[in-house]
Amino acid sequence: MERIKTLTYIFILLSFCGFSQDQEKTFTQANDLISQANDLVQEDFINAEVEYRKAISKTPSNTKGTYNLGNAYYESGLYDEALLRHMEAAASASSKNDRHRAFHNIGNALMKQNLCQEAVEMFKNALRNDPTDDETRYNFGLAKECAEQQKDQQDQNKDNKDNQDKKDENKDKQDQKDQDKEGDNKEDQKDKGDQ
Repeated sequence: MERIKTLTYIFILLSFCGFSQDQEKTFTQANDLISQANDLVQEDFINAEVEYRKAISKTPSNTKGTYNLGNAYYESGLYDEALLRHMEAAASASSKNDRHRAFHNIGNALMKQNLCQEAVEMFKNALRNDPTDDETRYNFGLAKECAEQQKDQQDQNKDNKDNQDKKDENKDKQDQKDQDKEGDNKEDQKDKGDQ
């Protein structure tokens, strides 16, 4: 009986080691794919994207592939896709530095889409993970200024709309008064004609 227990422990230990080696091999393969994609991205975006996606499918928890694919999308002007990939990278990041970089890039993608208030929040998240980054602090300031300008513009548009609505309402009232007067004048003329 003791011998069976010992053999069982050895079997479990060996299978654990084998699993660890398989996992390490998969991680290495994914990093190789990411490296290939990084080399291709400037010249052949489509094949680079394929390599990034292969790497991500091999090791979804490796934020490097997701982050780099997000950067490739951003550089290609595909901001929605960049946003999605950087959000995935932020969600799966295991270090503050990785989260900082992902949130910083989410903020940049949001700024490209003129979503300034949302960008402010992402830059805040980036600064929570690395308060020493001057570039993030600078981008945060730009996003905050942009958000204030957008808010002022929205307020001005609302005021203009309210003023236009009041003008339209007053015009409608005046038109109604004019119609009522016209109706009264016709009745007066009719009454004079009857006499």
